Amino acid sequence: QIDNVPPILTQALVAVEDKDFYKHFGVAPLSIMRALLANISAGRTVQGGSTLTQQLVKNLFLTREQTITRKIKEALMAVIIDARYSKEVILEAYLNEVFLGQNGDTGVYGFGLASYFYYDRPLNELSVDEVATLVGIIKGPSYYNPRKYPKRVAERRNVVLRLMLDDNLLSPNEYQTALDLPINLASGASLKKDKHPAFMDQVRRELRQVLDNPDIRQSGLKVFTTLDSNAQVKAELAVSKGVAIQEKRIGKRDFEAAMVVSDIDTGEIRSIVGGRNTDYAGFNRALDAKRAIGSLIKPVIYLTALELPETYNLATHLADEPIKLKSTHGKMWEPQNYDKKFRGQVPLVTALSRSLNVPTVILGMELGLGSIADTIWRLGVEEEVGLYPALTLGAVNFSPLQVNQMYQTMANNGQYIPLHSITSIMSPNNDLLWSFDIKPEQRVDEKATYLLNYALHKVTLEGTAKSIRANFPNVNMAGKTGTTDDYRDSWFSGFDKNILVTSWIGKDNNEPVNLSGSSGAMQLFIAYQKQQEPKSLVRRFPKGLGIAHFDKETGNLSRAGCTDTFSVPAITEALPAIPKKCTGESRVPEKPKTFWEKLFGK
Repeated sequence: QIDNVPPILTQALVAVEDKDFYKHFGVAPLSIMRALLANISAGRTVQGGSTLTQQLVKNLFLTREQTITRKIKEALMAVIIDARYSKEVILEAYLNEVFLGQNGDTGVYGFGLASYFYYDRPLNELSVDEVATLVGIIKGPSYYNPRKYPKRVAERRNVVLRLMLDDNLLSPNEYQTALDLPINLASGASLKKDKHPAFMDQVRRELRQVLDNPDIRQSGLKVFTTLDSNAQVKAELAVSKGVAIQEKRIGKRDFEAAMVVSDIDTGEIRSIVGGRNTDYAGFNRALDAKRAIGSLIKPVIYLTALELPETYNLATHLADEPIKLKSTHGKMWEPQNYDKKFRGQVPLVTALSRSLNVPTVILGMELGLGSIADTIWRLGVEEEVGLYPALTLGAVNFSPLQVNQMYQTMANNGQYIPLHSITSIMSPNNDLLWSFDIKPEQRVDEKATYLLNYALHKVTLEGTAKSIRANFPNVNMAGKTGTTDDYRDSWFSGFDKNILVTSWIGKDNNEPVNLSGSSGAMQLFIAYQKQQEPKSLVRRFPKGLGIAHFDKETGNLSRAGCTDTFSVPAITEALPAIPKKCTGESRVPEKPKTFWEKLFGK
């Protein structure tokens, strides 16, 4: 709209293309005579006599043929339009319809689009020299193509700047400064037919859900999205480069990948990458590739346990010993740890941070598969899951978006809020048609979630994701790796204070990629975070939590100061009474008493 156009643009346009725009009645006979004399004198066409209104008529209604008949029609129609519409309406139409270049087989019409095509920025962010360049292009978008003929365009821009100076639109200093600037353009990749196609795919899907009437969806709506263009570009770069690096390192080809980045507090999706070819608007793996999630399921199981604080805490010892279970097809299943070893008993926090399979399976079966499925639903993944033992090791197919939803609820202190890419929709007349107003819902216990996130932080310190601490020594983060059978899928979900990132690497044909979660998908997370400054993970200490001390050998509650103990946060109200003595009377040696303490019996 004309109100949103920088005044310097309309002033420059009138100064260059039609000085008498606000005075004439659609045609300017004097301008036509001046142009005719100039062209006769030069022996060729060097000056046009068409007003902005005539140019608009030609663009909207007529062909470009150079005949007297067409010129007469053009003039008559311009007079009629000038009589019926205000100068502002005519100027607004011109600004939106003028031809300013070619983007492949698609024309670039209007200054708004041209601003993005040439500079990747909206009109109101352009500098004076950039505005002058766009105005200069009008004379001949092919001849003055700034990507092909920058020197030619610079000369034309300088003519426009001179005319702006003559009309007192620029001061001499402003004129000289703009004159010395080079022609700087965007790369040209900014105006693809579908920019960020994977993210826009999600926007379209949500649009179909919130607005049932297809006629409304085609009527010039204004859709406000959650897209962070910086985050999107960083995610696309992390995926495209990261996949190529992994292929080269492993010596395989045809790897694919996906990434979803979301805001933890709001559930707003910041970026989506649907494949290694980030410009391709085809199969969107972030939304539609449902793959086995492997060890990404483990935090769900441990959260289910921690919601039973009378029975389980971070120090609770879990069995790590051989187990046989009957699968759905009647075959016996014997899960193994990654190193094929059994440890007898391990603390719950260790079993999760080291991603041990056997303790997880045993714990999951103790809790019940139905309880695990219920937690999955409460975390936001409304998908039917098969209740069989292999569920405990991630034999369930989710998309990266679904995984991100699941982890977003955990990272958000147990508060569920649907992931979304649209915040509001307005009509062409700026009436609010819809806005996202779903409030967060406490789906899982906040104290249990805090304990879980403590363990997920441990994963990045000493567990399967410890290379995160190596890459970011001063930043606290949390996350979980995931690897499926035969290394077919590599997963990672990780978060800092503000954002959650879920990444996946695999093959469309389900062949092995020979990448674990830490060697594959986690590297995409690291590559993404290295492009910015991640904020250290901070979570409020919920009421009812405290630091408790536990015996290393048994996992039982112990007194402070006893030897062979370790300290972790715990839900204090659910703990038994603190023992009066240390196990085996063993105690950390006390500080020797001074002479006066001994003397007075203190």
